[in-house]
Amino acid sequence: KYQYLSFSKFFTCMNAAVRATVRVGIYTGAKVYFVHEGYQGLVDGGDNIRQATWESVSMMLQLGGTVIGSARCQDFRSKEGRAKAACNLVKLGITNLCVIGGDGSLTGANEFRNEWSELLQILLKAGKITAEEAKRSSHLNIVGMVGSIDNDFCGTDMTIGTDSALHRIMEVVDAITTTAQSHQRAFILEVMGRHCGYLALVTALACGADWVFIPEMPPDEGWQDHLCRRLTYQRKIGNRLNVIIVAEGALDRHGKPITCDIIKNLVTKKLSFDTRATILGHVQRGGTPSAFDRILGSRMGVEAVMALLEATPDTPACVVSLSGNMAVRLPLMECVQVTKEVTKAMAEGRFEEAVKLRGKSFENNWNTYKLLAHVTAPDVKSNINIAIMNVGAPCAGMNAAVRSAVRIGILQGHNMLAVHDGFDGLANGTIEPMTWGYVGGWTGKGGSNLGTKRSLPASMIEEISLNIAKFNIHALVIIGGFEAFVGGLELVTAREKYEELCIPLVVIPATVSNNVPGSDFSIGADTALNTITTTCDRIKQSAAGTKRRVFIIETMGGNCGYLATMAGLAAGADAAYIYEERFGIHDLETNVEHLLEKMKTTVKRGLILRNEKCNANYTTDFLFSLYSEEGKGVFDCRKNVLGHMQQGGTPTPFDRNFGTKMGAKAVLWLTDKLKECYRHGRIFANTPDSACVLGMKKRATLFQPLSDLKEDTDFEHRIPKTQWWLKLRPILKILAKYKISLDTSETATMEHVIKKRGTV
Repeated sequence: KYQYLSFSKFFTCMNAAVRATVRVGIYTGAKVYFVHEGYQGLVDGGDNIRQATWESVSMMLQLGGTVIGSARCQDFRSKEGRAKAACNLVKLGITNLCVIGGDGSLTGANEFRNEWSELLQILLKAGKITAEEAKRSSHLNIVGMVGSIDNDFCGTDMTIGTDSALHRIMEVVDAITTTAQSHQRAFILEVMGRHCGYLALVTALACGADWVFIPEMPPDEGWQDHLCRRLTYQRKIGNRLNVIIVAEGALDRHGKPITCDIIKNLVTKKLSFDTRATILGHVQRGGTPSAFDRILGSRMGVEAVMALLEATPDTPACVVSLSGNMAVRLPLMECVQVTKEVTKAMAEGRFEEAVKLRGKSFENNWNTYKLLAHVTAPDVKSNINIAIMNVGAPCAGMNAAVRSAVRIGILQGHNMLAVHDGFDGLANGTIEPMTWGYVGGWTGKGGSNLGTKRSLPASMIEEISLNIAKFNIHALVIIGGFEAFVGGLELVTAREKYEELCIPLVVIPATVSNNVPGSDFSIGADTALNTITTTCDRIKQSAAGTKRRVFIIETMGGNCGYLATMAGLAAGADAAYIYEERFGIHDLETNVEHLLEKMKTTVKRGLILRNEKCNANYTTDFLFSLYSEEGKGVFDCRKNVLGHMQQGGTPTPFDRNFGTKMGAKAVLWLTDKLKECYRHGRIFANTPDSACVLGMKKRATLFQPLSDLKEDTDFEHRIPKTQWWLKLRPILKILAKYKISLDTSETATMEHVIKKRGTV
């Protein structure tokens, strides 16, 4: 039998993990129990341990915190308290424990498991349980999910709740930025994170902060003068505001705290700047969970149940976590050990090692921040001209990528050129130089400040080649969607005829559709996904009042069903129709019957998502008419076409951070490639690996030649032939209570943190 346990603090988006664990547990035929109020409920027993039902986890996805409560528990720290907890589990026949919490909570769970046999003997001697009960519960399986906004648990790229906390922080930063610009102020913001600087570091990257203080890497001696010089320089080049981010556990090299007040007094006294300090506090823990956290919680919940199903008495307690876009299982105590080693490294002044121990994701963020933090361009210029352009439909995060690419290029000594309006601008010569200040404040702006069009270069290759020669362009950064990919291929093909096109180029995927070959994620898709999810939340809320109502929502994505599928997971949809998974009248009949049955339960609402090009005949209007007719007398229908609102809005923290890192990586790669291609006093690049897509694949960012990706591309439907997220579709259906088989062929295997530190 399965039992579900949640505890520690109120971390946002525990509920998605609770919902997934309960429903997949029931799907496998297990009994699932809630333990209310964490370990305290486990010790107290009684009504604190109740059986969960399918309906009891409905309408949970959009709720912050945890609906089953959470509490710190002194009783569980004693053996007597743990014996009481063991007794309560044995009486209910529970031998599997799923735990969400931080390293302390998970360590406690592991200790509970290790002494399980001893606790059973204590209970037997005391006559609290029978020999038969002890035999039936001879061992306890443990699986953990890390719920913490701090993202301080080594072994996972992102813990449940971190992305939602970043959303709350960025909402405040964006609001503060507008007032700071108006009044020419310096703002100091303290964010949470205890002894981990992840939230502060990503916030600094996402808002383009002037300085960040994190515990893993205290500032060098004399940081006060350095900070003042940097702030003064920013004002000198025309910036009207300064933003400084401080992690709550920030220290100097001597272990003394660096607080908002210390920094405020420094800036006010030395520079006489109008300065304000804000401590964000517990606002970071609350609010509606982000789409990423809901999907992460759901995936981890499914993986946790699978891990428990496969566990044996010899299997070490594990945590399920995320590495890149892959679910992984890691030995719990190895993760705890490395997490403690970070604290030890910081205490001993081994700061570089502390950053590495935090994992590859943290290290990449820190390296990107260091690159962008230096605002003084080198004295020696490279005489290299790199042009940057946006191609295809606009999306949030494009500007963040342009900003980081421009600034990294300037720091490399290059001249950076803006190409306005895509390939049209390259053909028409609407090209101008970009300075450091030109892209100031771009990180948080949606859309495309450079301007973008869907035009492809094939029909204007002659004009493009002439302008590449006229403006002496040595390399090209193309940021955009499928048109950027196809346009890049057309430029490569034209190299045979036009020597001017023999320059290195890189395509950075940026589209809400997430349909660019060579990358699992595109800049802009996360923002669009959150827009859809928020809209679905509001629609479901309206249905909760009227009852017996089904909503049919049309999403963007072209022929790619990424948005419909992932929004379906994040919003708890009953079905998501996509082009990649063909469906017919029998499937529609099954879906209608499913909703008719659902209306007999306490959950009297339905949500159907339809990708805009999933089927030419089964249109949104057709589905609306079909559901309306078949549901007559049982439920009524409403439809909503979300349209271009999915392309707008301010970028999410993920898209800002992702765009910033991709822009930086692209220009650094081009810098190296230009050195390779420099022959006889000029640039000549005609090899396949001189024109690449920069994409994220599984756990790494890779440069893949455009020509190599043609094989994996369905050009007619503008999608890659293989798409990783299709394997998540069975989860969507199981969580909606369809009786299908779950493909477990790719469930995560146990990995080791100690050996893989370099890649965590």
